[in-house]
Amino acid sequence: MSDLIRLENLTVTYERHPAVHHISGSFAAGSLTAIAGPNGAGKSTLLKAIVGELRPAGGSIDRGALTRDDFGYLPQAADIVRRFPISVADTVMLGAWKNAGAFGQFSRKDIERAREALAVVGLSGFERRHIGSLSSGQFQRVLFARLLLQDARVILLDEPFTAIDQRTTRDLLDLVLRWNSEGRTVIAVLHDFEQVRACFPETLLLARELVSWGRTQDVMSPANLIKARAMAERWDDEAEECLPAGGEESESGLVKREPAE
Repeated sequence: MSDLIRLENLTVTYERHPAVHHISGSFAAGSLTAIAGPNGAGKSTLLKAIVGELRPAGGSIDRGALTRDDFGYLPQAADIVRRFPISVADTVMLGAWKNAGAFGQFSRKDIERAREALAVVGLSGFERRHIGSLSSGQFQRVLFARLLLQDARVILLDEPFTAIDQRTTRDLLDLVLRWNSEGRTVIAVLHDFEQVRACFPETLLLARELVSWGRTQDVMSPANLIKARAMAERWDDEAEECLPAGGEESESGLVKREPAE
């Protein structure tokens, strides 16, 4: 498989604090990759940089001929406001926004595709329901239906299975595997390591810096997981980007927190 997205010495800050540093590597076209690591490891920040929501503070992201329309992005549930008065059908139709006419009108074909997408995720008949009335699992199914309508080449998922029931997780994971079987590139931030090992052939293990990137069975070794946890615990969240501040400077230039006396 050829490289689709390449990271070259990528550094990204978030809210003026270090997030990920000096990441190099590539996502192959048609690959299925998990981004894993401890809490606070910069996983979501990296995903936002890949999709273009955050600009690199250093290094680069080479997306080749990909445009913004080629990406389908699902943020964390906590980042999505559900109080907005919108129906399930209208939420799904947002996935076809690029097809809307001059007055924001959708074609009959798009409307039918939206119905089909809801059927795929098990929500036929929910079109007129308000999104605020849905359970967490039902709402996540709606968001996956919206992704179906986008028909994107690259799909980015930020903790898509958090706080939803096992049946919904299983159904949506099957959809992820289907996307990958269709040749789409899927990159997902996940916290369930067993899920990563069982379903994702490639893994990027992150602890603000790159711990390992490659075949999941090699990356998710006990030694690498211990290393990732130790690395994540050493960084100073208040340090300026890549500048020493009274601590020991790492190879990347980040500051390691001194132990309390």
